[in-house]
Amino acid sequence: MKARQNRWGIVAISLLFIAFAAMACPGWARGAEEINSSGKDQGPPRLIEPAELAKLLAGPDSGRPLILQVGFRLLYEQAHIPGAEYVGAASEEAGQQRLRHRVQGLSRDRFIVLYCGCCPWSHCPNVQPAYKQLQAMGFRNVKLLYIATNFGTDWVDKGYPVSKQ
Repeated sequence: MKARQNRWGIVAISLLFIAFAAMACPGWARGAEEINSSGKDQGPPRLIEPAELAKLLAGPDSGRPLILQVGFRLLYEQAHIPGAEYVGAASEEAGQQRLRHRVQGLSRDRFIVLYCGCCPWSHCPNVQPAYKQLQAMGFRNVKLLYIATNFGTDWVDKGYPVSKQ
């Protein structure tokens, strides 16, 4: 119990840092409702709930999506969805470059789930740029993992599977 409290203490400190960074960079604080503000009407982003993704992970390999963590490395190292690949914070150009490189040879119909989990959904600085990037590249089967509060609350604390680096 003590180790779990210490681990989430570190997560809480990380989240405070991210919150302060988001306040310092107002562009970060856009919610998912602005994902399609590029002028192209691509419809609202497709979301997947944590319970639905956990069910897919427990099923046959053929139904599993490519899961890409587009958030901060520290959060990925603390805990991430099994099989998820870290591509970097999509709010930064380096993260977007790694995302483009990772998906460049994939079929545009490939089922991909993007997630971050750093903070409440409406303040996430990473899912919006990652989603826009894949939309611009022509990917048609991309979903965003809906993490209402943060990864700890909406995935780990619910008992869904996690891996650690």
